[in-house]
Amino acid sequence: MKSAFSRRGPDIVTEELAAVLSKGAAFEFKPLFDVIHANLRLRNAANGGEEMLRLRAYEKLQNLVQQGIVTKTAKEYQGVAPALKRFLAAAAEQNAKIAPGNQAGLEARRKAASKTSLFKEDPVTPRHSPSVTTPKASKNANTELPVRKAEKGLGQKSQEGRKTVAKAKQGRASLAGAS
Repeated sequence: MKSAFSRRGPDIVTEELAAVLSKGAAFEFKPLFDVIHANLRLRNAANGGEEMLRLRAYEKLQNLVQQGIVTKTAKEYQGVAPALKRFLAAAAEQNAKIAPGNQAGLEARRKAASKTSLFKEDPVTPRHSPSVTTPKASKNANTELPVRKAEKGLGQKSQEGRKTVAKAKQGRASLAGAS
């Protein structure tokens, strides 16, 4: 069964990487991450901790390098302008399809959800014909189960028993120590 979310667009981290690198400046990873982290914090999208975000950003940056959208020279990363424009246009198009309130996107999500949903709007029809079971007469049906009744003072008896066991252990210990 195919998932409804098999073709997702670029995530926020990748979009932010592309937006920062589209300005034409070359960055080493640490300053680039500082800018991205600050921008994501302003958007309230820096979730999962700084170290996890750093790992995700590095992975996304390496993916952009492999796709040819970003070039790496020594330790510096710089965006390729035409590739970044195409990437940002494609990202905007994907976001427009997914955007809440967009009718085309809403219809596409409903259609995908109806294909993958376990719960359909159709009424549930039973696989087997419903059977009504009537209680059968049983000799054990009317018998009562025995109920255990507590005896009064059971707690005191058990505490007295503990005291005698403790005294017996002390007596054995003293006998073993005397020999």
